[in-house]
Amino acid sequence: MEADRLAMPNDSGASLGRYEVKSVARALQLLGLLAEHASQGLTVTEAASAVGASKSATFAMLQTLVAYGYASGSDPGPRYRLGPAVLRLADSHTRSMPLIDLVRPAMRALTDDTGWTSRLAVHEHGYPMFIERMDGRGSVRFFTPLGLREMPHLSAAGKAILADLDEALVRTIAADTGLPSRTGHTITDIDSLLENLALVRARGFAVDDEEDEVGVLCIGASFLGRGGQPAGAVSITGLKADIPDWRLQEFARKVRAAADQMAVAIGGQPWRTRAPAKDAT
Repeated sequence: MEADRLAMPNDSGASLGRYEVKSVARALQLLGLLAEHASQGLTVTEAASAVGASKSATFAMLQTLVAYGYASGSDPGPRYRLGPAVLRLADSHTRSMPLIDLVRPAMRALTDDTGWTSRLAVHEHGYPMFIERMDGRGSVRFFTPLGLREMPHLSAAGKAILADLDEALVRTIAADTGLPSRTGHTITDIDSLLENLALVRARGFAVDDEEDEVGVLCIGASFLGRGGQPAGAVSITGLKADIPDWRLQEFARKVRAAADQMAVAIGGQPWRTRAPAKDAT
């Protein structure tokens, strides 16, 4: 949720190794950066610095994206932004994911009931990928780009998903990401993370207490699909100063209830009746 951080858009730490095509990877990174900086756009210099390429190579990639409609350039600068062809991909992606339609009513009710921004994440090999967002009426708007796989230890939804996984897989994910710090509250060692996940399993929800961004608090809960496999998580985000402890507990119950509704909607079981998923990937 740090909109002004100019960095690689894939925070997951994942790599394809020998199967990765560097030019394709950099072009996709450029698209992600343009999405993160949709309002102000990026200059060639800024984009080149972020992807670690020369200005000439970055300019060539940007011009290719422009030619195919995935980027557009405007003066002065010029500054590059996403192009209209991205809308076609977004529309096709939304239509290919019936999960959103099934759980959207519970998500909307949660947003309306709490007034906070809600986000929906799907489980992708232990990482949360956020695919939907609903802003509460009159609430503070949080810039949260969709379609990016995020590091799970930084968010309430991510930790809720991790809590459904086998400890060995959690350790592997932690080793892959390195558990980098975003604030002074970020969990950065595996033992502390495992202790936190045990608490998440016991109470049915996770909390991001200024762990990703100072002053921001998130509450998340996971839901399982058919066969008891992790499907995703829902979370709400707001300013920590706006929520006393008693309200946090009230909101946590609402988030847990929304996640249970989502589980039932996709053929899973509510939290209290489900068996823990093991060795899920």
